[in-house]
Amino acid sequence: MTVRTRVAPSPTGDPHVGTAYIALFNRCFAHQHGGQFVLRIEDTDQTRSTSQSEQMILDSLRWLGLDWDEGPDVGGPHGPYRQSERKDMYRQYAEQLLEKGHAFKCYRTSEELDALRAELKEKGENRALKPSDLELGADEQAAREAQGAPYVIRMRVPTDGRCEIDDMLRGTVELDWALVDAQILLKSDGMPTYHLANIVDDHLMEITHVIRGEEWLNSAPKHKLLYEYFGWDMPVLCHMPLLRNPDKSKLSKRKNPTSILFYQRMGYLPQALVNYLGRMGWSMPDESEKFSLAQMQEAFDIQRVSLGGPVFDVEKLSWLNGQWLREQSDEQFLDSLLNWAYNRDYAMKIIPHLRQRVETLSEVADKAAFCFNGMPAISEASFEHKQYSAEDMKVWLQYLLWTYEARGDWNRDGLFADAKAIADALEVKIKDFLFPVFVAIAGTSASFSVVDSMEIIGSDVSRARIRHAIEVLGGVSKKQMKKLEKAYRDLPVG
Repeated sequence: MTVRTRVAPSPTGDPHVGTAYIALFNRCFAHQHGGQFVLRIEDTDQTRSTSQSEQMILDSLRWLGLDWDEGPDVGGPHGPYRQSERKDMYRQYAEQLLEKGHAFKCYRTSEELDALRAELKEKGENRALKPSDLELGADEQAAREAQGAPYVIRMRVPTDGRCEIDDMLRGTVELDWALVDAQILLKSDGMPTYHLANIVDDHLMEITHVIRGEEWLNSAPKHKLLYEYFGWDMPVLCHMPLLRNPDKSKLSKRKNPTSILFYQRMGYLPQALVNYLGRMGWSMPDESEKFSLAQMQEAFDIQRVSLGGPVFDVEKLSWLNGQWLREQSDEQFLDSLLNWAYNRDYAMKIIPHLRQRVETLSEVADKAAFCFNGMPAISEASFEHKQYSAEDMKVWLQYLLWTYEARGDWNRDGLFADAKAIADALEVKIKDFLFPVFVAIAGTSASFSVVDSMEIIGSDVSRARIRHAIEVLGGVSKKQMKKLEKAYRDLPVG
């Protein structure tokens, strides 16, 4: 048997370090066994998936050296490698399950689903919705079908009992069928959910081992059942421990930068980041802390993965990055510096904004420093404004952050339009609204256009600096966050 593994990211935002973490372990396992590592793009969420995000995934994984044997850009015998290009085949498999009685059409509306869940809660029944809850009577179903009502295709699942899942790291895990819902397989728009597409693609791409995050463990019963329904052999499962913040919570951008591109822009070496991710729950046989990708692959044994939640500590990563930098020769260090940000392509983005603002070349370094630095050295006093309070500006920044996090592309015109829409909704002059944004991004309001600045330094660093500014202004408590979320939803934007 040829070992085949895959990583299957969704192109819906900045490339996540968790994607790199899972890609690293899949690649090492496959290549250590002389097999193939596949990159598949899971873009079934057509409203959020973008080609720009896909390209960032490809670029960031390649920057890390985590190249793949088959994928959307390199091709291979099991393509296409984008789920959106495989759409037609998923309906065929969903129809197969319907014909065999393993799935059913569900015409329930969202209001009906909410009512059914509320009814279960009122009865004190701690279980998921089952086919017996969801299926309509024959007459009602026929009536809705005649009306052309939208429907989804759901899988049939047992109502009780236990499901045994074999896991490479955990042994046999028992999960309660009562908590497993009648999963939607095909949405009303004809696109598959992750669960159907994942099973079909893994089978057709001959994936032998599925190494993924432990958040998917609770979905394993559905996947095992689908393999049984189709009569296919199930790949070996391995659920990796989740990356954690220092407080042991799940790694999140609110507490830790999670974008691979953030670490690239901040001047971390790709070798150091891969090295650090390799230490997340795994160790070399000699317990050495510093090792290359080649060394990790040669010594790789997945049984050395510890199930304790590995903590992603930026300070520890910075220390390790320093070790890599100090072992470079002067020539290598200079090459790293030039490749990082002191290169012609990056400088040419900045120069048009500087030439009109300096009288001597010696002024350039000071005025452009924020384009190369990490987080600006700011305090609450940096946001002092003659008319608006720090609390006002914290709220504005939070609204803007949410808007920018939802933005698919990243260009100056779109960034300005978003800011203007919020400012207008709040009845604040755009100049005043952008004041704290200038401070957050450049450390001062005396800089060139802040939307041009954000386009230059990129989405990941821009959003990280806005989050940093919010924390400098006192942060947002959970209680306040709920109020702000409601107020943000009610803003008359657009």
